Amino acid sequence: MKKGQKISLFILRIATGWMMFYAGITKILDPEWSAVGYLQGAKTFPDFFQWFLQPNILPITNFINEWGLTLLGLSLIFGVAVRLSGVLGALLMLLYYFPVLDFPYIAPYSYIIDDHIIYALVLILLSTMRAGRTWGLDGLLIRNKLKKWLG
Repeated sequence: MKKGQKISLFILRIATGWMMFYAGITKILDPEWSAVGYLQGAKTFPDFFQWFLQPNILPITNFINEWGLTLLGLSLIFGVAVRLSGVLGALLMLLYYFPVLDFPYIAPYSYIIDDHIIYALVLILLSTMRAGRTWGLDGLLIRNKLKKWLG
């Protein structure tokens, strides 16, 4: 990979990581935050999303939202376990996409594609490009394992 590509991949990883971290940590720090408002009005698969609102499930739903985003952000910022977190993050973005999708419209000025789909695609790109190996802990860990293995 050329230097410009590495820089672009690094910046994309850090920027996406910061955005995910901030989205998660603000939910954790806000004792009033809950996924209820987002899920109550689900337009696509409403029965599926209502399941997440059950009193015994909602605390888990909120926990996964808060900590899933926060840990995804930290994973991207530090470049550790990016392949796994990228895939899991893309799945999380799809779970955010469907409740607001009123097929084929997602928002007043969007047709099928919205920011959640773009985020999912970016996360898949970071995952498949093994972006954590570019100036991240994944790369450092791989190099150290190779040094130990090669003696």
